Amino acid sequence: MTSTTQLTVPADSLFGLINLPYGVYSTPGQEPRVATRYGDHVIDLALLLDDDVFARPSLNAFMAQGHTRWVEVRAGITERLRGEIPTEAVHDLGAVTLHLPFEVADYVDFYASEHHASNLGRLFRPDNPDPLMPNWKHLPVGYHGRAASVVVSGTDVIRPSGQRKGPQDPAPVFGPSTRLDIEAELGFVLGTGSAMGESIGAEDAERHIFGVVLFNDWSARDIQAWEYVPLGPNLGKSFASTVSPWVVPLLALDAARVPTPVQEPAVLPYLRMEQPWGLDVDLSVEWNGQVVSRPPYASMYWSPAQMLAHQTVNGAPSRTGDLFASGTVSGPEKEQRGAFIELTWGGKEPITVNGQERTFLEDGDEIVLTATAPGADGTRIGFGEARGRILSGKRRRSGDALDR
Repeated sequence: MTSTTQLTVPADSLFGLINLPYGVYSTPGQEPRVATRYGDHVIDLALLLDDDVFARPSLNAFMAQGHTRWVEVRAGITERLRGEIPTEAVHDLGAVTLHLPFEVADYVDFYASEHHASNLGRLFRPDNPDPLMPNWKHLPVGYHGRAASVVVSGTDVIRPSGQRKGPQDPAPVFGPSTRLDIEAELGFVLGTGSAMGESIGAEDAERHIFGVVLFNDWSARDIQAWEYVPLGPNLGKSFASTVSPWVVPLLALDAARVPTPVQEPAVLPYLRMEQPWGLDVDLSVEWNGQVVSRPPYASMYWSPAQMLAHQTVNGAPSRTGDLFASGTVSGPEKEQRGAFIELTWGGKEPITVNGQERTFLEDGDEIVLTATAPGADGTRIGFGEARGRILSGKRRRSGDALDR
């Protein structure tokens, strides 16, 4: 006879029945499998639900089954966790290894915060009376990143090298980035996509978006500054992006939906929504254990649905496992800025971290993003963490050749 157990979690847990995020775990000697988190327990879903789609090393096969199936499974997990469940399906959180929860098919990063875009405009174009570029309020600006560089929380990040040229340098030089930064963001995971030549309407986007992760788009500002005109970020962004190991279902975030800020001028028809929605998610940025910023996602100008609609409106195909991120989340106050280039105003206004004045990241620094959102029963929902530590970059033989 299979042994069973009944689990209880504290009433104020960030991972109660109103959350039930999805992730991928393994134990020693076991291949990765899909699970949910319930309190500090990791629950094997293949064993809980007797469904082999979860006995796989990623969420992609399940996500591809579509919105109706997502609703059914979420209800099934909730029902099962209210009663007796197989003991073999339960693991302590501290006893498992967590993996990248989905196979990243493609990755796009947006620039959806008006506060962030305005701050960077004032930094980079101080003589321009309008800090925003002319297109910014007409479309969600974004760029394509590198899917292979998306890593799960806890993965160390090697300091990138590349070309950089300071204002007083007569010519570019090659070497490790000296202005390494973070971008605190939310990432949106696509469950079902669209065929080439088709598009996803803004009002239909929520049936395609499976869930939400924390996202740190590590940024080498000096490499980025030299390369990004006229075609945009490349090596300054492509070396690493960190995601949390738990994908919070969009279905769990109904109570967190809030209107976006008023969008003026009026957007074009393909971006119009009866009510553009954002999410009331409060992020926190820890730098070597000290909270240095609390960015509010509710302040974001562009809705996730509008980002997806824009991304596909030209007929570009989208696939299960596509990831699109919001861009830096920043609020109107200094302590709400989600990137250090903003927080330290380009390095001119250092902040104190553990008694030391700091501007950009040094080797050995560790950044941890966390976040919570309101849940349906008045408690809070958690997202886990996106953690990464900076390691010294090693010069490669091919890189040395670029100096000559």
